[in-house]
Amino acid sequence: MIEFNPFFKKYRPGLKKVAVIYPNRYIGGITNLGLQRIYYEINKSEEFVAERFYTDVERGLRSVEFGIPLNYFDIALISIQYEEDYFNALKILRESKFSGRVVVGGPCVTENPFSFYDFFDRFFLGEAENVVIDVIKDASVEGLMPFSKRRRVSKLDNEMKMQIISTNAYGKSILIEIGRGCYRSCRFCIVRQIYRPARWRKKEDVIEIAEVNRKFAEKVALIAPSPTDHPQFKDIVSELIQMGFEVSPSSIRADRFDEEVAELLPTKSLTLAPEAGSDKLREILNKGIDEEDVLNAVRISKAEKIKLYFMYGLPFEKKEDLDGIIKLVEKVRSLGKKVSVSLNPLVPKPHTPFQWLPFGGNPEKSVKKNIEELKWKREYLISHLRKICEVNADKIDDFAIQTIISRGVRLRLMKKISLNRILKSDLSRLLGCMDVDSPLPWDEIEMGYKKEKLKREFEKIL
Repeated sequence: MIEFNPFFKKYRPGLKKVAVIYPNRYIGGITNLGLQRIYYEINKSEEFVAERFYTDVERGLRSVEFGIPLNYFDIALISIQYEEDYFNALKILRESKFSGRVVVGGPCVTENPFSFYDFFDRFFLGEAENVVIDVIKDASVEGLMPFSKRRRVSKLDNEMKMQIISTNAYGKSILIEIGRGCYRSCRFCIVRQIYRPARWRKKEDVIEIAEVNRKFAEKVALIAPSPTDHPQFKDIVSELIQMGFEVSPSSIRADRFDEEVAELLPTKSLTLAPEAGSDKLREILNKGIDEEDVLNAVRISKAEKIKLYFMYGLPFEKKEDLDGIIKLVEKVRSLGKKVSVSLNPLVPKPHTPFQWLPFGGNPEKSVKKNIEELKWKREYLISHLRKICEVNADKIDDFAIQTIISRGVRLRLMKKISLNRILKSDLSRLLGCMDVDSPLPWDEIEMGYKKEKLKREFEKIL
């Protein structure tokens, strides 16, 4: 692992040691600019020193910087980006015999901090820029439970101009967050609620960050839920290219991909998310694109390979919708492209209009029946798609666990368990329908939206 680290700081007597833990692989953690910002704020302070921990570096038990054991640190800040990261975090804390104060944050904590409420000391809701030291000192700041249950929102400032440069999810590149939040209203997606309001970084600030870091990498990754929605996206890309950079956006919407974007970004591969196999289901998802948008993007693109993301287990989904996925892949292949497909069942997330749906998508069927149908749909799609393209489809068990963790309260799970064990336990109720008129655990969190609006959106699909 080789990296340029402008925030590196050596311990000296009198400093308190803070462990910044990403309970997953290094490549994901180093791609997370939020974690870099936390590390930066700690190491510029006069009272603290931070070192980082990842599961694939000394099993998360020793720091990246000096290999110091975790139990030598005073405080641990843990970022939970994915539901199953909770298990990794608990394992690291248990095996290291860490006894200091533990604060957890990240999107999974913000969506529902009550899942593993008994295992950690503090929970941070929202965005921590400029209050990291207050959080470490256990001050009463917005977002830090139990002092506050209001999600904290930050401005996209330009204070952290430099960054750790390493091989991240986009290769060796400069990461620039050009936007946070999303103004679109996809009914399955939690991004709109936990990162609202949508904010954009000014073009001048983006270019400045690229300029400051240009001697360390030749590529810039533009990070946002939907980078192509940035009002100056094309201008930003054009100027970065003129500066000599290769540019890679974190995602591209099919309806925003035109001839000009294709000319600016002559990538070898293009990733699109049709999400469903029919325009009818895409309307239920409120995705805002149709099949022709997808095919038009493919026609325009110079990419040799197209990666498509689909979901199944959607409300009112029928066999012809699954066949629609297969047919759309065939149409993309007929345009002379290699295709790979990622298949995931819908996880009904808190704070979305789909939060009341069962895992499996059909409110009229039992938990067991929904699971059986999900398994059948997965096998049906894999058996047909593998004949014409690459297919990646994780097991249903993984997504059932994600659903349980995102909905749970004071779970006693210390490690991942099988779907069979879930179905034989009380946890299975978390895979069923949620009562629209009953309080939900995460209603306590002040997210900045009205629940009645979600109800109205939910009623539209029924």
